[in-house]
Amino acid sequence: MNIHTSITPTDDATMQTRIDLAAAYRLIHRLGLDDSIYTHISVRLPGSHDRFLINPYGMRFEEVTASNLVTVDINGEVIDDPLGLGINPAGFTIHSAVHAARHDALCVLHTHTVAGVAVACQKGGLLPLNQWSMQFTGKIAYHDFEGIALDLSERERLVADLGEKFVLILRNHGLLTCGRSVGEAFKLMHNMERSCRAQLALQASGAEIEMPSQAIALHTASQYARGYEKIEVERRPDSEWAAFKRMLDRTDPEYKS
Repeated sequence: MNIHTSITPTDDATMQTRIDLAAAYRLIHRLGLDDSIYTHISVRLPGSHDRFLINPYGMRFEEVTASNLVTVDINGEVIDDPLGLGINPAGFTIHSAVHAARHDALCVLHTHTVAGVAVACQKGGLLPLNQWSMQFTGKIAYHDFEGIALDLSERERLVADLGEKFVLILRNHGLLTCGRSVGEAFKLMHNMERSCRAQLALQASGAEIEMPSQAIALHTASQYARGYEKIEVERRPDSEWAAFKRMLDRTDPEYKS
């Protein structure tokens, strides 16, 4: 099977959205945050509230390109499927729920990493232990596990739990981040993953924990939030996301094909 197709000519915004989403898939693989052919990253098509792009079911993340992404609407109708592989039903349930309810969430990123799942199994969830994790103080929502996400009725409960937040811990399941851009969703997940790994390493060490005050944790969260606002609202350059994509351009340029 040829996993590459030529991209149908389209407008610049849609092309850039496809390239950014493919970059996120390749980077999640590069960082070891993928889970075989499972988990997903989706992005709403520019100018649309009811159509989004997602990975073809059965492809590993390092095989995703700008041209082989599947276009689906929030009712589950596949609009364009270059490889004819369809999409994962559980991925559709989760991602369609967020895209339908949160028009500010351009991108939705979901992972099942060992560290993320382990913290999702802890009653206290993510703790504000360090600079990475303090950015999420007061900004994480939680959703109880209901089994594999195949029941469409779960969408209502999931979005109710998510509310207006951009980070969701799916208890006993994994992590989910939303972004006003693909770069924001990716960076939030990158920091969530590092926060989870640091928490588990500290807990495993048995060392006495130095817990920062709630005031300091909230202050740190506001500092991070201001940084995200500068990029997503004021439209300042996103130097970190650009740096990650340059790494791909040097080592894995196929993602743009």
